Amino acid sequence: MRITNLLLLSPLLLIFSCNPDKLPVYGTKTISPATGDSIDYTLPTFAYVDQDSNLVSEATTQNKIFVTEFFFTSCPSICPKMQAQMLRVYEKYKSNSDVIILAFTIDPQRDSVGKLKSYEKKLGIESSKWHLLTGDKDSIYTLAESFLVSAAEDADAPGGHVHSGNFILADKQRRLRGYYDGTKEESVQKLLDELDLLLKEK
Repeated sequence: MRITNLLLLSPLLLIFSCNPDKLPVYGTKTISPATGDSIDYTLPTFAYVDQDSNLVSEATTQNKIFVTEFFFTSCPSICPKMQAQMLRVYEKYKSNSDVIILAFTIDPQRDSVGKLKSYEKKLGIESSKWHLLTGDKDSIYTLAESFLVSAAEDADAPGGHVHSGNFILADKQRRLRGYYDGTKEESVQKLLDELDLLLKEK
């Protein structure tokens, strides 16, 4: 069983885009009490540890476009398909310093730093480009909600957890710009095309 993506359910999710040549900005805008101007939704601050025991935070994403996923290394269902597709993103942008990948485990109790390092070797990736992140479980679940996707424990689910299969595209201002089914080749192709568009955005 999979939890339906919050992207499809949340009444708070709004899309703001008047220019068809620009990607939309997702999330609910707020109003500045000082100026009355509308402010785009941006991701909150965070701090987690990657497979090299390095601290990764919102500072790591400064001036970076980043693609995010939520996964766990022992996932027997959608994660293998997701990683096969994320490798396409990695291979295309591994030499582009403006793009990074953030992957948050939703099973931090089992996904230690050492386990994530082994997973890195299995994927054949570089940690500076694709950060496999672990930390406090409740904090990670709350962060998933901030990305407008779902993650939860479920004793009846394969591996004991359920999570969204979406890849989430965020810009250099930590705004949410796109959602893509990470299990489907055609959806990830759209991600690749739209990431190229975002790289050109001023």
